[in-house]
Amino acid sequence: MDKFTTLTGIAAPMPLVNIDTDMIIPKQFLKTIKRTGLGVNLFDEMRYDRDGNENPDFVLNQPAYRDAQILIAGDNFGCGSSREHAPWALLDFGIRCVISTSFADIFFNNCFKNGILPITLPQEAVDVLMEDARKGANARMTVDLENQTVSASDGQEFGFDIDPFRKHCLLNGLDDIGLTMEKAPAIDSYESQMAQARPWV
Repeated sequence: MDKFTTLTGIAAPMPLVNIDTDMIIPKQFLKTIKRTGLGVNLFDEMRYDRDGNENPDFVLNQPAYRDAQILIAGDNFGCGSSREHAPWALLDFGIRCVISTSFADIFFNNCFKNGILPITLPQEAVDVLMEDARKGANARMTVDLENQTVSASDGQEFGFDIDPFRKHCLLNGLDDIGLTMEKAPAIDSYESQMAQARPWV
């Protein structure tokens, strides 16, 4: 998992509330167990028409936001089913941070496990960032995980809370496997001792 330290990038405004995981990645794209290749189908039903042509009105199809790395979203982002493909699709598109007033619990947890930082801020702060994001590609935001701040393009800064353990994992690029591998010496030592003490196992 890539480390998340400081991210400066384009933020795309998506003020819709209750964006569920089926909107993020529709069910017909859940056949794969690979974490890559899903970005092209992110928000598929909003990005494309029935013939597969891009909808020019959808924010991520607009030239200013094609390289967005931050998403400013409406309330209750990631609700619905518990599909891990949702953060996979976001990450594959290039989204590393989602900012909202609230998230569905399972989606929120899945983001951390896949290197995406979900930030919860008060409505007033999200409103400011949403308006800033509407300025387009020239308005770049900065997310500083170490100092737990989000800075708008005009320098206005907002602090956010994060669980210390999750912060440690993101800063060091540790998913569940990475955390286990940190204990590799202790695991090897235990297995060696058990092989000697119980060779029949």
